[in-house]
Amino acid sequence: MWANVWFVIWPRNKIVIQNALDTAAGKPANPAAAAAGARGGLASRTNVVFSIPMLFFMGAANHFASLTVGKSGLLFWVVALAIMVLVEINALVGTPGKGAAKPLATVKGTLWFGVILTLVYYLWFEIMK
Repeated sequence: MWANVWFVIWPRNKIVIQNALDTAAGKPANPAAAAAGARGGLASRTNVVFSIPMLFFMGAANHFASLTVGKSGLLFWVVALAIMVLVEINALVGTPGKGAAKPLATVKGTLWFGVILTLVYYLWFEIMK
């Protein structure tokens, strides 16, 4: 999430902000600004998707003592990190509003994606007990 903000979202937002300042000053619009804004928005919504399971498991730490990795810790983390990498690749190379990034085109879709990702991780915890 940190890398999304500093290496994807913020550089793209600087392009969009500079474009707004330039067009307000009467300069021609930067044609790359729209694509930069779309990519930054997709990365930002991906951070929201990652935040939902993070907040759930932070709250669940005191209430679900049975959520432990068990004896298969390495396998658990390999699969969990693979899922995270796939979601992140979607943010970095996915086409905003198309393909795997389509659920992230709306607020409702983004929230549902986060809830489903939380459920997937919860079920993975349960399977790996």
